[in-house]
Amino acid sequence: MSLTARLDVQDHQLLPALRTFFKAVLADDEVSAIFLPRRLPMQDTVMPALVSDPALLDEANPLAPAFPLNSARLVARLTRGEPQSRVVAVLRPCEIRAFIELVKLHQGRTESVLTIGIDCLGAFQNTAFAQYAAGDPDESAERFCRQRLSDPSDAALDAQLAPACRACEHPVAEEADLVIGLFGINADDHLPVSAQSDAGEALLERLGLPETVVSPEREQVVAAVKAGRIDFRDRMFAETREATGSLEKLNQYLAGCVNCYNCRVACPVCYCRECVFNSDQFDHEPVRYLRWAARKGAIKMPTDTVFYHLTRLAHMSTACVGCGQCSNACPNDIPVMELFRTVAHRTQNAFGYAAGHQVDQPPPLTVFREDEFQEVVGL
Repeated sequence: MSLTARLDVQDHQLLPALRTFFKAVLADDEVSAIFLPRRLPMQDTVMPALVSDPALLDEANPLAPAFPLNSARLVARLTRGEPQSRVVAVLRPCEIRAFIELVKLHQGRTESVLTIGIDCLGAFQNTAFAQYAAGDPDESAERFCRQRLSDPSDAALDAQLAPACRACEHPVAEEADLVIGLFGINADDHLPVSAQSDAGEALLERLGLPETVVSPEREQVVAAVKAGRIDFRDRMFAETREATGSLEKLNQYLAGCVNCYNCRVACPVCYCRECVFNSDQFDHEPVRYLRWAARKGAIKMPTDTVFYHLTRLAHMSTACVGCGQCSNACPNDIPVMELFRTVAHRTQNAFGYAAGHQVDQPPPLTVFREDEFQEVVGL
């Protein structure tokens, strides 16, 4: 797809330009609602919302560096059953990749949703965003964007972002139907909206927006942002491997786990309706705990915490998109994301697979390749 439309920016304000665009999208006859981040009127925070009233799009805020949850499962839920009407979903790149992974796992459908991705400048952890926003999510979003775009390598601001964002090598939504560019763009003048699918191009044509071309500088800026994030990612991988390189180290790394299972609930691609860890399988009789304590002298309670994380790693490492919501949800600040991304990176590389890309590429373990892992099976 080559069609790129132009969103004019007035008075250096990005949010009004985006809101005007979203209203035009919602007015399209084929669109019934828009799913996007919205400033809550009852509290100064930003949460996902499904909007059908164009007036309420004046509270849309997809630029806020807030990421309270990965919305992929919510969007997947909107696509269940036969398509009734089309929903447009404005998502972060990692949310789009998680949605695609859910589609591959038959948990969602692409036919009734059109995705719009905005270049991701990163986000804060939940509590840090509340402090940064300081009661005005709109002003803080504009300020954040200006800071990031004026210097994408700003070390002081970068250090405040969630580690998952700092380690994310996919700042552009490569799998979205439409992409709104920020990196390498003169955002004081306009924003480009580029079609990446037939459905995206058809929508842009119906909207009748003026066409434009993307600045060659954009590719260079995106490459520089990716390089910086990959450098941080690789250092994170090395530190995590060192911190978890033995069973003793892994036990220490996960020592604060209380089996709340928040990381499982927050994970966008952990989709099982019933988890084995919520079953009777781990509802041990008292005598078993007493025997373990008698054998070892003392046992950490609750038990099975390391086994729980190892089971999730075995189950989810092929599908992890690195959004970091597992760490965001941990009440004891265990760096769960760092562990999962480190393992997932090696697992996906072993299978030649990148989670959330190429919707027609089947996930590992769902297909059999006769010549796979010859060095392991020894044939």
